[in-house]
Amino acid sequence: MFGLQNFNMEKIVTPRLDLPLLQFPRSRKPALIPSPSLNRYVRQKQRGFETEIYTETESHGVKMSNTVGRKLLGLAAAAAVAVSSSICCDSPALAESITIAFPVSRAREVTEVQRTLVEAWGLIRETFVDPTFNHQDWDSKLQQTMVEMFPLRSADAAYGKIKAMLSTLGDPFTRIISPKEYQSFRIGSDGNLQGVGLFINSEPRTGHLVVMSCIEGSPADRAGIHEGEELVEINGQKLDGIDSEAAAQKLRGRVGTSVTVKLKSVNGSHIREVKLPRDYIKLSPISSTIIPHTTPDGRLAKTGYVKLTAFSQTAASDMEHAVHEMENQNVQSYILDLRNNPGGLVKVGLDVAQLWLDGDETLVYTIDREGVTSPINMIDGHAVTHDPLVVLVNEGSASASEILAGALHDNGRAVLVGRRTYGKGKIQSVTELDDGSALFVTVAKYLSPSLHEIDQVGITPDVQCTTDKIDSLTGEILMKMNSSVPLLEADSCVMVAEHELETKQSNGAAS
Repeated sequence: MFGLQNFNMEKIVTPRLDLPLLQFPRSRKPALIPSPSLNRYVRQKQRGFETEIYTETESHGVKMSNTVGRKLLGLAAAAAVAVSSSICCDSPALAESITIAFPVSRAREVTEVQRTLVEAWGLIRETFVDPTFNHQDWDSKLQQTMVEMFPLRSADAAYGKIKAMLSTLGDPFTRIISPKEYQSFRIGSDGNLQGVGLFINSEPRTGHLVVMSCIEGSPADRAGIHEGEELVEINGQKLDGIDSEAAAQKLRGRVGTSVTVKLKSVNGSHIREVKLPRDYIKLSPISSTIIPHTTPDGRLAKTGYVKLTAFSQTAASDMEHAVHEMENQNVQSYILDLRNNPGGLVKVGLDVAQLWLDGDETLVYTIDREGVTSPINMIDGHAVTHDPLVVLVNEGSASASEILAGALHDNGRAVLVGRRTYGKGKIQSVTELDDGSALFVTVAKYLSPSLHEIDQVGITPDVQCTTDKIDSLTGEILMKMNSSVPLLEADSCVMVAEHELETKQSNGAAS
């Protein structure tokens, strides 16, 4: 006979995302990281869960957390899988107690995964953005998965059953990763990792792994890997059915080792093989320089150029420092380059927006599983500068980049120049489970301040530009004024941006 485990899960169901970003340790109850900008947000003290808005990359993830309240209690015996629940209203949250009973596997490692299955199932039940669970009975899905998992003998096979259950939700962003994969996922939050420097993302419609961009100066960058190429094989292993984080883990490794990848060209005409040495990868999110130019009336003018490559922890403070430095050099206008920026820490994106905005502007709206739309607002913001601003975007600008671009555009602060953005407007939660694995769940989506849809649509710039050559500007190059300015002037989108700034200044339309 087999035993049966019984869990009582006391859960709070409130997917509210209008709290500031928290960084959490291994515990599922994160500690607040003090920030001088936290009081600039509208905050409602609501019970919720660890949640993350992120872009899947080799190097980093992002975490926006509320607090977690749930427990796993008790063991019991029974003869079948049983699910019972009682729900009482405690507006605006639902306090829910659920008892789960299931047959205990004879393999200890599978038993641990059974616990993880119940924990993951419960989180999805309370937070997944689609309350119909892709038009299926989610309680029955737990029972079915338990039955399939019971005869297994390995943890890997058991995890495979959880992944199969999650795949029925029809959402590629809702997934589980192993403890080892999760630890790798968190690598790079301090701006350092060992790997090849590739940003990759799973294309939602096809599931193909696509290169978003390369870290400047990284092995991938030096090898000439380009945005839009499809990653099809790593060290001889085809990547069909492998998600972006699992692929990223395969790319990482000790400095001095190497990894061989196969890439399909953007147009799909050929596949090439590249051997990449692994190296220390430093994420330097900010590069800046001053572009001098002569106005139509013969005056010498200065435009400050800031390139933001990722929303890492120091991006907002680094940008504030860069802008202050350029203000001291009498810059009259700015270009903020978000091209090929796949996202990062969303709170950092909101902090960056506050460097350019005043007052109590709405920065973004979130829509939860009940269809409730909630704003995230500034409180008494004070911009560092009011000089005219142009933001450059393209199809590689995603997630937090789109939030920032939408905030600056819809509040009338900036003109957008470039090409339509990527269109990732979904919000994922990430929760570290008891066994050290992590569950990613799509819990909501976001809209721009003007309530424009972003997910799978993107943001269309005010002015389109075709770029024959967009140079990746490293920190070393940008420090060399004589070499950086010609490179920038060769960029047609920068030229269009300068024209827009001159037009605004000549019309006296200060932002």
